[in-house]
Amino acid sequence: MTVGILALQGAFAEHESSLDKLGVEHFEIRQKKDLQRPFDALILPGGESTVMGKLLHESGMLEVVRQKILDGMPVFGTCAGLILLAKEVEEDTAYLKTMDIRVKRNAYGRQLGSFYTEQEFDGIGRVPMAFIRAPYISEVYGEAKILAQVDGNIVAARQDNQLVTAFHPEVTDDLRIHRYFLNMIDS
Repeated sequence: MTVGILALQGAFAEHESSLDKLGVEHFEIRQKKDLQRPFDALILPGGESTVMGKLLHESGMLEVVRQKILDGMPVFGTCAGLILLAKEVEEDTAYLKTMDIRVKRNAYGRQLGSFYTEQEFDGIGRVPMAFIRAPYISEVYGEAKILAQVDGNIVAARQDNQLVTAFHPEVTDDLRIHRYFLNMIDS
């Protein structure tokens, strides 16, 4: 199994570290030619969604990535990655538009609004959640299903081959959400 990690900007190194701990082969996707390498799944990390969306578009990767997801490739989007996958982004541009969710960017405010908590994640149990300038999902519809909530806000969801979290599991020592994603590859 090989996982491609979008490495245009953001927290891609932290996802690499999580996959290293799990013994999973991975590589960085920085250019359109990297998408030609064989891989089984994709991680869209946290970072700045506007910058990432712009770079995906300018590099010619946006439609290639979108088609891979629509063709069933498992994808895991954290924070900015969640925003990239959303069909609707409140007061902003939507990019890949593959997941039946509406998202509110920077929903918890600026960097000072960052926080840590532990909450239930459907199918896993109580997990640590680190929120850094995080969005939340204001609405799920269609095929999307809620996996976790914090204070009434949706912070994790799944739709078929797509998994998203508003928080950053890659900055904690808990690998259960990455394992959950890897199990999606095998199913």
